[in-house]
Amino acid sequence: MHMFASALLAAAMAAHAVVASPIQARSPYAVKETHYAPREWTKLDRANGNKLVHLQIGLKQGNMDGLLKHLDEVSDPDHARYGAHLSADEVDDLVRPAKETCDQVEDWLREAGVGDVSYNTAKDWITVNLPIDFVEKLLDTEYHDYKHEDGSIVSRTTHWSLPRHLHGHIDVIQPTTSFFRGAANAATYVKTLDKVHDEVVSLSFANGQYGPSEISKVCNVSSVTPECFQTLYKTKGYKTKAAHKNSIGFTNYLEEVPIRPDTELFLKKYRPEAVSSAKDFKTYSINGGPLNDGPLTPEELENGGSHEANLDVQAIAGISYKTPIVSYSTGGRPPFIPDLTVVENDSEPYLVWVNWLLQQRSIPKIISTSYGEPEQTVPRSYAERVCKQFAAVGARGTTLFFSSGDRGLGGTDKCYTNDGKNTYKFLPAFPASCPYVTAVGATKNFEPEESAYRAGRNLSDGFHDLYSSGSGFSDYFKQPTWQKKVVPKYVKSIGDLYKGLYNPRGRGYPDLAAQGLYFAYFWNGTEGTISGTSASTPLTAGIFALVNDALLASGKPTLGYLNPWLYKKGYKGLTDITIGFSYGCNVQGFPVKKGWDPITGFGTPIFPELVKLAGGRV
Repeated sequence: MHMFASALLAAAMAAHAVVASPIQARSPYAVKETHYAPREWTKLDRANGNKLVHLQIGLKQGNMDGLLKHLDEVSDPDHARYGAHLSADEVDDLVRPAKETCDQVEDWLREAGVGDVSYNTAKDWITVNLPIDFVEKLLDTEYHDYKHEDGSIVSRTTHWSLPRHLHGHIDVIQPTTSFFRGAANAATYVKTLDKVHDEVVSLSFANGQYGPSEISKVCNVSSVTPECFQTLYKTKGYKTKAAHKNSIGFTNYLEEVPIRPDTELFLKKYRPEAVSSAKDFKTYSINGGPLNDGPLTPEELENGGSHEANLDVQAIAGISYKTPIVSYSTGGRPPFIPDLTVVENDSEPYLVWVNWLLQQRSIPKIISTSYGEPEQTVPRSYAERVCKQFAAVGARGTTLFFSSGDRGLGGTDKCYTNDGKNTYKFLPAFPASCPYVTAVGATKNFEPEESAYRAGRNLSDGFHDLYSSGSGFSDYFKQPTWQKKVVPKYVKSIGDLYKGLYNPRGRGYPDLAAQGLYFAYFWNGTEGTISGTSASTPLTAGIFALVNDALLASGKPTLGYLNPWLYKKGYKGLTDITIGFSYGCNVQGFPVKKGWDPITGFGTPIFPELVKLAGGRV
């Protein structure tokens, strides 16, 4: 995304000293959006007005309905246009705002003292660096510092306004009311190998119950390796045939970056033929994201960074060799002591990343993301606009996998609404709740069968698990058409269970699942294990990268936006999981059932069957 010229910033800073609050405009100001600060954040003093923010203005898109129509057609396996994905230019043309929208917003900014503006390629986003006190006048609001319970601090507001005549031309402006942090859905249950074995006994594994099968020979419950996954999900023996046409990416936030020496150690031990992957994967820095992929610095060691990034690259390389791998590191961690001479890097990470991605002419066929937050931490306008950006990525033929989360229905002692009423309620996760991404849950155990992921020690009532597979129904996004045959059936099957605590008409997630407990991995030269849906998600992405490889080798298009195909045909290539519960919110939670359920989706991959159902050859 292009930045504003330095002259623009100078003009804005000069203007803010002389303009009244709010800025005089062609029509009166009216509140555009209000959003409460989440319970985990404490309001502090007014934000420093001299601090610069990276303001992103999302203009009303021109023909989003047209883009979604294209997306539905090219993603429906029974449609004549299935697989005819759009180019970057075609997507830009569809979402480009009307000239009136651009003119009205430009006039408003210019009259406020902001000079010439630059847009992204589709012209549906404007980005500018401005001091907070100028933004307060521009949006008729007040920013305060808010401190999260983990100690991080951001500058945000709980409401902002626009001149009335612009309400229909601007969808969203951030950072304003969004408290989204993009927390990792793993690296929370990290163990060195010497600490794992004691806990294995306390968890509900089927240890000692395995028969003399191939799986029992290669799957160790205390440290699960690529050979186990290859055997369990039946990718073993598959040789990539179209790597030159294929690629897989994964995202990193919060200063995470994959460490090449650790990846090399992992592959030398568990996938020796794939060692070159440690040297060959590409890395991109977005919005100041880090690129130091060598040994960890003392500061990085102290912060414990890169667990998530290491897990992602090692899980992907361990299953999808020789598919080219791309790593995206996006800046956005709010600093504890912001430097007033530079722009504070606390912008919304998904928004920055996906807008950057859509401007690239060539992007990976599959991208894995293991980060998320409660849906209610972001305003509906932000969630809806980011979700539309994900739809645009899908229209270009890329599958987006997101982890469903590791707190079941919403965590322990955390499940209260963010509307000022503090009502007890299940908390869905975002972006997993977006219908244009494929949400991945987690399982554990191998034989006699897999079950829903659940890890950690219970408290006295048995429902205070530290981690369980993310589960739920969106409060923001309605149930998509492709879920109509399975989600209502599940809701009906549980009757009045937890009635009023979730939205039965919302988009249900996850869509599918994979192993998520005790993945072997290396960090800082030491082998250990790591668990969560951030483990199951890159694993699943790597398996589907092989499905795409088989399709490309057969002259077929890649899967692209996966969900319509998955719910119509692809579910037949998954092993149904029937054991477990969602847990979270201090209750046992939704039960895992035959068919789709909001804990494991349709189940776990069977690679040869998925290839066959997609029209390829193994």
